[in-house]
Formats: sequence, structure tokens, C-alpha cells
Amino acid sequence: MALKKSTDTPTGEKDEQILAALGYKQELNRSWSAFSNFAISFSVISILSGCFTTFGQAWNNGGPIAVSIGWPLISAFILVIGFCMAELASAYPTSGGIYWWASKLGGPKAGFFSGWLNLLGLLGVNASVVYGAATFLNITIGAYYPSYAENFFNGDNINQQFFWFLVIMVGSTLINSFRSHVQAMFNNVSVWWHVFGAAAIILILFFVPEDHQSIKWIYTTQINNSGFGNGMTYWLYVLPLGFLLTQYTITGFDASAHLSEETHGANISAAKGLWKSIFYSSIGGYVLLLAFLSAATKPEIVSSFDPEVNSFGAGSVIAILFNALSPAMFRAVLTIATFGQLFCSIACLTSCSRMLFAFSRDGAVPGHKKWSKVNKSHVPINAVLFSAIAGIIMTLPALWKSPRGIPTAFYAVVSIGVICLYLSFLIPLWLRWKAGKTFVQGEWNLGNKYKWMNLVAVIEIAVIAVYFIMPFEPAAVPWNDSFTWLAVNYAPIVTGVTLISLWIWWELSVKKWFKGPIRMI
Repeated sequence: MALKKSTDTPTGEKDEQILAALGYKQELNRSWSAFSNFAISFSVISILSGCFTTFGQAWNNGGPIAVSIGWPLISAFILVIGFCMAELASAYPTSGGIYWWASKLGGPKAGFFSGWLNLLGLLGVNASVVYGAATFLNITIGAYYPSYAENFFNGDNINQQFFWFLVIMVGSTLINSFRSHVQAMFNNVSVWWHVFGAAAIILILFFVPEDHQSIKWIYTTQINNSGFGNGMTYWLYVLPLGFLLTQYTITGFDASAHLSEETHGANISAAKGLWKSIFYSSIGGYVLLLAFLSAATKPEIVSSFDPEVNSFGAGSVIAILFNALSPAMFRAVLTIATFGQLFCSIACLTSCSRMLFAFSRDGAVPGHKKWSKVNKSHVPINAVLFSAIAGIIMTLPALWKSPRGIPTAFYAVVSIGVICLYLSFLIPLWLRWKAGKTFVQGEWNLGNKYKWMNLVAVIEIAVIAVYFIMPFEPAAVPWNDSFTWLAVNYAPIVTGVTLISLWIWWELSVKKWFKGPIRMI
């Protein structure tokens, strides 16, 4: 990567000059440091969230090798994506981020579709993270107070989780209503909670259990609880579904770009914050996951769908923790993970609301004047409220459970977030590759490495987008005798209907008036 020499212009003045050159005046408080910018992407990625909540997806679809081999493989691809996006963030440090890049490189149509995919993806990530946090909070409370699990909502686990989902979403909304430096403070604390919390969990899992799995078991064992066949089906279909663990956990790093207008020296800080959050999360997450696998000495219990044997659900990391640790250590690990996920929930809503603010600022969202309005504290409070309410609506199907007990609705929301976010990344990355040497690089850039990096990034995104709209279990296949809508991965339905609706809207109306980013200066 390359860095150009910077000028002697004071950072604050230079930030405003760059923003003015892109057509915007400084409306948001530029109170975030480079560390805070890194911190929000690191918090949104949150290895204490994704590694815990979607571990079962990898365990049931591939087993240990989906983690031990899949994580570093997919992480390497995501880091390449991050490098490519960091170059764009340096050249165009605006809150619109992905949408603005696509508009600049490909015109209004590219910006319109990229922006809507990015917004839908961020809404999906926000909803899934909050729901995952609610799941862990519910289990954590039950671990401390056994009578709670039986009495609260008459022991109905689904209603318990949805209740806490609403509570956490309301709490995140309230925190995001304060001045931006308050969110920056939470994200700064979140980084150290994740670092020391993950380290504590790793040490507990390596030293407390009496038995551990062998290195050979961790790197060679295959598990297929998907209901689909083995053989080539396992390698070409089931195992790639397990990669959702990595692709989902290491996402949302575009938060660094969305907070550009609130960050000092954003043309450098946002670029570095973006790729560094991926790099450090990849390393920390891998060690954490290996600790999970090393403690999984009762795989038959972890894989069981029988609630009498495994009350936490097949493939759940909680089943590993429960069977490997003493009650006190079990509660300690759950507490650390839950607080990490709460921090992540706050950061996700911040990122989502800033993207909605920027996209609405250019008139691309119905009711844009409301969502682009900032209050006296320079916070887009209406955008915060919209993001929270939309996340709640998107997660309503979680009130129904699939026949085998798999949290299909949760994984569907996860898939929506992953597919839409990465597809929104694909558009500007492809356009940047096409632009070649005509692209004016910022201070942080890839030099000539963009030629292969952008192509690798585009291909990886195209492949995962296909896999993650596929059924997660046979009961979700329409021609299967056991088909039920409760098992359906509704990610392709939501994504497909959205894209078709956007295309119709574009052809009938939007293309006549939408001209891309509106210059305020």
C-alpha cells in the first residue's frame, strides 16, 4: 500500500476542505479520533458477537473444518475486500461511503442501487446483532437465575428473546440519541472489552477444562447436520454454507467510512480503521474459535437436536461451554460475550443511521427531509429511530420457530445483511477496477495492486451472494415432502423483492429526478 506525502494544513481545516471539495458542508461534529474510527468497525465486527451467535452455522454445515480451515481462508478474501474499500474511503471520505463511491465512479444509477443495498444490509446486520445479543442475554440471565427461564413468559424461550431484543434496541436508540462523542466513548471502551474479554475467554477454555480435542480432530473433522447429503454435496454445498460464520462476523467494517465526516484526518484514519479492524478481528476471532473447538470434547451432545440432551440447540457454542466449564466459569464467559454484543449493538445502529442520513441527504429515500435532519446536538435522530424500527420489523419472523429448532429467521436476517452489504461493496469495487488509472487515488492507496485485488474481491462477493440465498435445510426446499415456510431462508425473497421494486421505481420515476450526490457547496 502507498501513502502520499501530506500537506502542512491543520487537520481540521484540511478535513473541511476535502469535504467541501466533495460538495458538502460540515454538519456533523468532527469529534472522533483515528482510534475511535477504528473502534466502531472493530465493535461492529465484534468477535464476541459473530463468533458466538453464528458458530452453529459452521458446526452444523461442515463441522470443525468449516471453522479451522474456513475462517482463515475467508478472512483472507475479506481482507482483500477491505484493502480495496480503504482506497476508496481515502479518496472519498464522506458519510455516504459506498453509495457516494458508486455514484462518483458509475453515475446516479450505480449509486442508487449500491446505496439501497448498503442500507438494507446495514439494517439486517443491526437487527441480527441485536437479536443475537438478546439471545445471549436471555440465556445469561437464566444461568444466574434458573427460575427465570421457567417463569418469565411462562418459559417461552422465543417470547423471552424477543422481549430482550426490543429492550436492547430501545437502549441502543437512546444511547445513539446523545452527541456523537458519547458513541465514540462507548466504542473506545468496546475495543478494550473485546480485547481483554476475548483473551480471558481463550485462557479459560484452554486452562479450565480437564480434556481438550486434538489438533488433528480440529483440522480434519467433518460434521453434516444440515440434512443434505454427503460426498460432493458436502464439499460443494454444505461446507460453503458454513462459511457464513466468517462472512457474517467480519462485516460492517464500512462503518469507518460512514463515520468519516465525524473523524479527524478521515482521508487516512477511515482507510486505516477499515482494514485494520478486519485484520485484528481475523486474528482474534480465529484464536477464539480454536479455543471453542479445543473445548468441544462432547461433540455428540453439541450436535444433538434433542432438547432433552442439548437444550441450547444443535451446534450452539453455548452447549460447548456448558459441558466444558464449571457453572461459575460458564456464567463468566456468557457475561463477557453478552456485554460485547451489547457494545456491538450500539455501534451497528450508529453506522446504519449515518448511512441513512447521508443517503437521505441526497434525496434517495422517501421522506428524506426527515431522515437527513440533525438536531441541536448534530445527531440525525430521526435516522436513528427509523433504523431501529426497521430492524424490529425485519426480525418479526423470529417469533416463529422452524420444525427442527434451527433459528432460521435469525440466519435469514444474517444472510440479508451479508448479501446486501457485500453486493453494495461489489458495485464500487468493480467500477474502480474499470476506471483503472483514471481513478484519482487518495493519500492511502493500493498503487497498481488494485488490478488483481479488486477482481479477487468482486469474484468472492459474487460467489458468496449465491450461496447465502440457498436453503439451510431440506424442509426449506419447495419440492421436498417436508417443506414448510417456517424453515425457509427468506433472504432471497427480501433481497429479490427489494431489487425488483427498486428497478421498477427507478424506471418509472427515480431516473427522471435522481442525479446522485447533491452538492451543498
